Amino acid sequence: MDTVKLQRTYLDLTTPHVADACMRLGIAVRCAPAGMRPLWSGTHVVGRARPSRHYGSVDVFLEAIDRSAPGDVLVVDNEGRLDEACVGDLVTLETARAGLRGIVIWGLHRDSAELRTIRLPIFSLGTLPAGPQRLEPQEAAALSAASCGQHSITTDDFVLGDDDGVIFVPLSHAQEVAELATTIRDTERSQAARMHLGTTFRQQARFDEFLAARKADAGVTFRQHLRSIGGAIEE
Repeated sequence: MDTVKLQRTYLDLTTPHVADACMRLGIAVRCAPAGMRPLWSGTHVVGRARPSRHYGSVDVFLEAIDRSAPGDVLVVDNEGRLDEACVGDLVTLETARAGLRGIVIWGLHRDSAELRTIRLPIFSLGTLPAGPQRLEPQEAAALSAASCGQHSITTDDFVLGDDDGVIFVPLSHAQEVAELATTIRDTERSQAARMHLGTTFRQQARFDEFLAARKADAGVTFRQHLRSIGGAIEE
């Protein structure tokens, strides 16, 4: 799936929709650490991952940007460090000017006021005034893979980020994940609309039937029941 189609396909999908779709399809659910949050609320970003490991200098980011294509998302691996900020306003501006869609940082950022002005979507573990005071040798794989928590991210992945966090999905599964996530989204919206009109979720989910089925067979799960009637709330 090319970048433009990817962005259009995932424009109205959330990270929970996509996580549920991955679970149902048997695709590993790879989320950034729970503390990963956007710099401002209402953020939504999607694009192919462009990995970059940080060693104390911004040159690795510039090299990653140089290798990127418009629509990519820079994924910065700073090993989750909380003693230094590795991305600031100049790197962010350079990233934006190159046409990338956002930056995901397994670490910290700084220059928050300037970043809000630049308005490129930023996800990080938080902010800190101090930049790096170290300079380590750059490894050969610095631009081929980046860790984000326990997950390794490459250019074969794409990134989706919003107010709930960040999820990484293989590009090879982008279409089937989107199709199922769209079905889940539409089902949940329909259920919510019916609830606002007075039909409880228990009624929609025929919860009394589930309780009776579970009484007869303790192995019956609510997820199985929901799938059998076309409902959605969890995976």
